[in-house]
Amino acid sequence: MLNNRLAADSKRHTEGRANDLFEKCRNFARPAEYKAAGIYPYFEVFGSHEGCEPCEVWMGNRKILMFGSNDYLALTTDARVKDAAAAAARKYGSGCSGSRLLNGTLDLHVEVEARLATLVHKEAAMIYATGFQSNYAALSALTEKGDYLLCDHNIHASLVEGALRSPARTVRFRHNDMSHLERCLDNCGENDKVLIVNEGVFSMEGDMADLVGTVELAKRYGARTYVDEAHGIGVLGRTGAGAAEHQGVLDDVDIVMGTFSKSLASVGGFVASCEPVIDYLRHTARPFVFSASLPAASVAAVGKALDIVQEEPERRTRVLATASRLRRELRGRGFTVLDGETPIVPIVVESDFDLCRLCRGLLAEGIYTNPVIKPAAVYNLLRISCTAAHTDSHVDRLIETIQRVAAKLDIPLTGIAVRHTMTQA
Repeated sequence: MLNNRLAADSKRHTEGRANDLFEKCRNFARPAEYKAAGIYPYFEVFGSHEGCEPCEVWMGNRKILMFGSNDYLALTTDARVKDAAAAAARKYGSGCSGSRLLNGTLDLHVEVEARLATLVHKEAAMIYATGFQSNYAALSALTEKGDYLLCDHNIHASLVEGALRSPARTVRFRHNDMSHLERCLDNCGENDKVLIVNEGVFSMEGDMADLVGTVELAKRYGARTYVDEAHGIGVLGRTGAGAAEHQGVLDDVDIVMGTFSKSLASVGGFVASCEPVIDYLRHTARPFVFSASLPAASVAAVGKALDIVQEEPERRTRVLATASRLRRELRGRGFTVLDGETPIVPIVVESDFDLCRLCRGLLAEGIYTNPVIKPAAVYNLLRISCTAAHTDSHVDRLIETIQRVAAKLDIPLTGIAVRHTMTQA
């Protein structure tokens, strides 16, 4: 009763005031519109994986076939990974209760950092509490006023936020347009310090950056390179080091970032580079210095996942083959599927309203996919994520269900024109 009275008093105090900070919250109507139409696609509640296949999850009393997870190698439910996490929690406790700078560094952190550095051919690495924090902290700490950040148009929000926090001047070049990147480099002064920021695999569209062209231009103009390998680690490259390894330029990239919440079956992220860069970030990256360190259970899960990445390369072979088949089959049925050779298979849907209807229709049939609504990507996308646990029968079921649900709801998925390279100023 007291809480209700306080809420009423607060409403009377602020109602009608032009300077009320909460006015924008009351006017934030888009989610309510989706909910009123019965197609709100976010914050679905899932249960456990107990009794499920690795690519299934409970949702209430139904098993849902998951085609919306970034668990590309199907390791989050692997018994070896779960056992490693549980053993670490018993040995080290549930948390470190401090930052890495002070009491939060365990021998486990140091061991896994060394392994990550080796994976991506760098001298040193540092672990952050989240992937978002990794990008945000690194870009904002590395650059100063007068420097330049040249960023691909389609980079992840965490990189955008890091660039916004940085005092450097940020310039966006058209997606995968090396001619435009070169013009941006030409516009920088001869003595300007430049960092080119790119993603190995673009998280929404699923295509790869032209890292060969990026590295070549960086060398020619004396710039440094930063590559976010969040969606490439584990699935691309001879050893699973990501898109830069896949394209043969891993040793030429100056800074590699990766996350644990995709192929490495945990949570967190890392940045790897030469020792002076990592030592500088350890002492100056504020989100790292002033955040509690990653719990031992999460770090141990990463360590075990790295073992499996090295010992079972067939997992990445399988997931890439599954995604390739899905992409081919969908195109054969006339769907507009963006180019790529990664586990991410995006179908273009013209209307965001239709996209949400399609996702709800698929979920009613027991299949979960991700709706990506502009401006999160250049197009409205039904983003499908393949994993090493998906079988041909799973793919067949998905394709048949998409066709049937789209026809039932009269949602057009064919004949949609897109720009082939997805460039956008």
